[in-house]
This record gives sequence, C-alpha cells and structure tokens, in this order.
Amino acid sequence: MSIKAKLAATAALTAVITAGLATPAVAAPAHPIAVAPAVAASSSTVTEAQWLADVSSAIAPARAYVEQRTAEPTGENLAIVFDIDNTTLATHFHPFAMSGIAPVVQLAQYAESRGVSLIFVTARPDFIDLATRISLGRAGYTVDGLHGRDLDDLFEPVQQFKTDQRIKVENQGYTIIANIGNNWTDLNGGHAERTFKLPDYNGLLS
Repeated sequence: MSIKAKLAATAALTAVITAGLATPAVAAPAHPIAVAPAVAASSSTVTEAQWLADVSSAIAPARAYVEQRTAEPTGENLAIVFDIDNTTLATHFHPFAMSGIAPVVQLAQYAESRGVSLIFVTARPDFIDLATRISLGRAGYTVDGLHGRDLDDLFEPVQQFKTDQRIKVENQGYTIIANIGNNWTDLNGGHAERTFKLPDYNGLLS
C-alpha cells in the first residue's frame, strides 16, 4: 500500500473513531464454550454471535494462565499486551460504536484485579492516541500503556513494529506474561511468555 493510501486509510479510521466516541458499548458475549471451536465459520458468513462464541473459547486459556501465573507473588511487574482492533474493540461488527469485546474486557479486568498491567500495542497511528484511549476506557479497559505507530513506523512491517514495541515494554521493567491478538502479526516475534490468538477468519477481521 502506498503512503498516500495509508494516510487516506488513517484519516478514514480517525473519522470513524471520532464519530464512535459518543456511543460506547460492550458487545455482549455469546454463551461461553468450554472448548475451542472445531472449524471456524466461513469468513463470508461468520455472524457476530459465532465470533463472540469463538472469542470466548480462545480467551478461556488466557484467564487460566493469568490465574496460575499470579497465584504467588514473585516481585515481577507483570503485564499483558493486547492488540486493539477486533481483539479488544469490536471494530468489524461495530465500527462506529467501537464496542468492547465482553470476554476480553472480562479477562482484562480480572488480570488487573490480580495486579497485572494492561498494555496496548496497535498499528493505529499515534496521533489518534487520545481517541483510542477514550474508546478503550469507555469499553471498560484500564490503559497502563499505549503504543501506536508514528510516521516513521509506517515504513516498518507491522509484525516488526509490534515486536519492537514489546521489547520496549520489557525494557520498561515489565514481564509480559501474555500477548493477545487476532492476527499472527500481533503475536509472532516472541517477547511474551504465552500467546493467545483470537479468530480472524482468514483476514476478515483484520
């Protein structure tokens, strides 16, 4: 994608986020599923209810790991790194409301109650950080750190950018116990004890 196209896409995203700040909501979870879904729905037919059920299944092991990892005090400064679009905010199904994704909000709030910091690493441009913080806050997240892309970062592959940001988080003294995203570019590159991938249905929820 050309820089001009990226800037145009960024402007469009900014307009959507700004419009959505007035109507925050949390996407209600479908009934929880104890096991991971067998075969994901087709990217052309997936419904919001199916997506939320699949998210619930995918996120359940993360809660179990947070509980295990925080069972005893270690003196470490623990953190979870989250992606934003279609990981913590439902930007595909609710592009204007920027709803929180209930199973992920619940995980984040549980982790926070166990003393874990919540860090967000996103490919969104950093000049909309304030709008992003407001959207996350209204959705129920505490934002202990937010890493968006500046102009120079637009020339860097997303996976490399996100890996570099996790390294920065570690250099701030955090131990990243979990990294959660819905694309492999959110997760590959290491610098997290565990990774948890939410559904993207072959790129539909990018």
